[in-house]
Amino acid sequence: MAVAQAAPARSVLVLGDSLSAAHNIPVASGWVHLLGERLGKMEPPWRVVNASISGETSLSGRNHLPALLAKERPAVVVIELGANDGLRGLPLDALRDNLAAMIDLAQKRGARVLLLGIELPVNYGPQYRDGLRAIYADLARSKRTALVPFLLEGVALDPTLMQDDGLHPLAAGEPRVLDNVWQGLAPLLKAARH
Repeated sequence: MAVAQAAPARSVLVLGDSLSAAHNIPVASGWVHLLGERLGKMEPPWRVVNASISGETSLSGRNHLPALLAKERPAVVVIELGANDGLRGLPLDALRDNLAAMIDLAQKRGARVLLLGIELPVNYGPQYRDGLRAIYADLARSKRTALVPFLLEGVALDPTLMQDDGLHPLAAGEPRVLDNVWQGLAPLLKAARH
């Protein structure tokens, strides 16, 4: 008797830094893992590949992306990079170029892209902070990608949801982070169904 084979799961590739790598919390509590649980219950199910690395910059993400695209062949690519560039005060033009290149690579492979923006602490000054924020909005508009303007909206300023470093959410904040991501991701998942 033949057994029906399940259709292969479509995949979402998350390319990020410590904000997506469950920094100092159990991996199962991180927003990417929670996303995987949610998408695994959909019909047909989706698979999440978390290629996030703590400390990742936009340049290192750009260098990792071609091999990830070739191996995983994702329908959707979520790019959550730029925080480490910003915290290190790296040139904003380089960040823009790296993010644009990653978007182009993903789109040429037929993937839809979700860009997750970040915000820097106020001590980085308004000019740099505003410039960083504008990169995500400008790229989303010019490259026609989905955008979540601030990944940690509703979390970053709530000390009960943040680790002592003031940069990374506690496990309690991760469901809210997922809600933020879901607003931008859900329409892409729907559009990616054929």
